[in-house]
Amino acid sequence: MSFRDRPINLDEKGRRKWVYAKKPRGKWYTRRTIFSWFILLFLVAVPFIRINGNPLVLLDIAGRKFILFGAIFWAQDTFILALLMLSFILFIILFTVTFGRLWCGWACPQTIFLEMVFRKIEYWIEGDYRKRYRLDQGPWTREKILKKSAKHAIFILISIAMTNTFLLWFIGTEKWFALISEPIQEHLSGFTTMLIVSAFFYWVYAYFREQICTMVCPYGRMQGVLLDSGSIVVSYDYKRGEPRGAKTSGDCIDCRQCVSVCPTGIDIRDGLQLECINCTACIDQCNSVMKSTGKKPGLIRYDSENGIRNGHATIWNARNKAYSAVLLILFSFFIYTLFSRPVIETTILRTPGLLYQENPDQTISNIYNIKIVNKTHDELPLEIRLLSHDGKITMANNNLTVDDQARFESTFILYIPREKLSSDKTEVEFGIYSNNELIETCKTSFVGP
Repeated sequence: MSFRDRPINLDEKGRRKWVYAKKPRGKWYTRRTIFSWFILLFLVAVPFIRINGNPLVLLDIAGRKFILFGAIFWAQDTFILALLMLSFILFIILFTVTFGRLWCGWACPQTIFLEMVFRKIEYWIEGDYRKRYRLDQGPWTREKILKKSAKHAIFILISIAMTNTFLLWFIGTEKWFALISEPIQEHLSGFTTMLIVSAFFYWVYAYFREQICTMVCPYGRMQGVLLDSGSIVVSYDYKRGEPRGAKTSGDCIDCRQCVSVCPTGIDIRDGLQLECINCTACIDQCNSVMKSTGKKPGLIRYDSENGIRNGHATIWNARNKAYSAVLLILFSFFIYTLFSRPVIETTILRTPGLLYQENPDQTISNIYNIKIVNKTHDELPLEIRLLSHDGKITMANNNLTVDDQARFESTFILYIPREKLSSDKTEVEFGIYSNNELIETCKTSFVGP
């Protein structure tokens, strides 16, 4: 193998070389197709699934509200979300160390949409790789204009549908239905954003395509530091295949069919490469060649370097076990933190810009803002009491009831007798009660003369 100093889809002058991949066929491609249907169904259906009246998943970044499997996380739960994110990142590292870029070939939305949606439409309208190559290189005939127009029109419609699907994950079904049912001028900024994102999706899947995987996504380059000789990846069995050729002792007849079906244009026989997304197209194609030549399938297969060189079958080693142990500890801490978090989150702060007030009855009063987040699925009747001092609380809103998974904001005035204050700044403690049961305490400061 000669050393490559550039991505496979660029020539020596840095110009792009278009990849005309042959349509894959075989059991692995069928498996990936079926799996992609479930992924696409998941992406479309999840925003419409509701648990206790809430979406299954909602990533409301603007409202700082995240719903994961029916549980709501607010801005106050940043620590819990950080634990979840760390667990997810460590899981990706462990998964990559063990199984390489299996995610890229099977579950990445970029691959799912490009290979299982856009390319299938391209195969349907323009034909397989030879027909598409001749069509692209040929003159602009009536047939070419019709096929290109039909293909790109469908691409645009799918890009718009993709944008709306992902929009559902971030704004929810209620806001989405409002966006599409109300006049455009009432949601002009949202409509403009939708068009811009749709145009970006169209450009990615119609023109940029596999370069997202080979030039933009950093995940392929992570392989260089994450994979080792025990990682399971799509591999060419060089011990069995070499020397290659139709009249040699190796099983590889050098037909280059594995190259013809590769969506990124690489030769898997050159070893592990950052462009390989583990899509298994070369496995199916090589197995069909092995069958036609009467040889054993599996010349290209999922295996590790150890498995090919030494027949070493296990995927477990010291590094995998260490990552697994850390992941288990971290995820266990996340679960503990999630289930032990308080049922409500209360914030009480003095109203900014206002000083204390001296009253005729020899009391000193401060005005406070109170925010309460209900993290349960029950409506909570609440009561606020002063625990640290004798005093009186006057609420601006007499009905202190917080709906399930909702926020309550109000103001109140705290009166404390002058003789109970020993300094100009006193720490006070409040108790939040529900049905006469103390469920949370909150401390803040009280200023006086």
